[in-house]
Amino acid sequence: MIIKIVKMLLLLLMPFIMLGIIKKTKAFWSGRKGISIFQPIYDFSKLLKKEPVYSETTSFIFKLAPSIILTSAIFSGFFVPIIGIEFLINIDFSFVIFAYILGIGKFFALLSAMDTGSSFEGMGASREACFTTLVEPGFFIITASLCAMNHINTFESFRQFVTDLPLITKICVIVLAITALFIMILIECSRIPTDDPATHLELTMIHEVMILDNSGCDLAFIMWASGIKMLIISTLIASLIIPAVIPQYLTILLYILILIIISVIIGTIESGMARLRMSHVYEFVFVMVAIALIILALVTMKVFGT
Repeated sequence: MIIKIVKMLLLLLMPFIMLGIIKKTKAFWSGRKGISIFQPIYDFSKLLKKEPVYSETTSFIFKLAPSIILTSAIFSGFFVPIIGIEFLINIDFSFVIFAYILGIGKFFALLSAMDTGSSFEGMGASREACFTTLVEPGFFIITASLCAMNHINTFESFRQFVTDLPLITKICVIVLAITALFIMILIECSRIPTDDPATHLELTMIHEVMILDNSGCDLAFIMWASGIKMLIISTLIASLIIPAVIPQYLTILLYILILIIISVIIGTIESGMARLRMSHVYEFVFVMVAIALIILALVTMKVFGT
């Protein structure tokens, strides 16, 4: 019971810390002191106190969407091993349910953007939908490949690697899966090089343009949901790295350390490179799909003994 409470606290609070570490890292590389890593929590609480403003053009969908986006993000977190191999919800083929619960949140995010009646936000929704349709197959290929390799139909397959797997194959699969999932973080959480969360230029905006009309607690919910999504995908990466046989307390420490490292890497990337041209973003997305296909090929060779 205590472990489940700790899991829920990490799921709800750690996203703010990750966002704070990213901003602190970017400040470090630019030679500034930067904000406290707890600043996103203060910003979130400040937004909660503000009343949202709604355009006369919008309908009930725009008002309902932020709550659905946040709920889908939190609920999807129940299917991943926040710490160790224990789950809040663990059923066969849970990765399919996980993906489409997140998809519900994405669907209402797109509807909300289009509900404003703005062609500007509609442009961002179109780009977001395109990237998602390319990322989703790559995610399913990676997850299904790991499940087939380990004969486990849940996210537990990310940690329970079979003992007869050749070491070189195991290392290749783990490294490739981590790389693909990290690319997925950059794409799904609208980070550089696919998107720039700090920009407001019309030709470069994707996710940020979709939430320009959101304010107050609605904006707080959307920002929180984005952080939770980053935490969830980072958790899958941590599951591939952390051994399944170490003590529980050490698992918790390693898990938090990996989240911090991922946040620092994201902040470093955003400090060291610019956003890609829109025509090149699709090529970057296809890198994840290509890596997923390589994993599928390696697993296929293992399953059929070639």
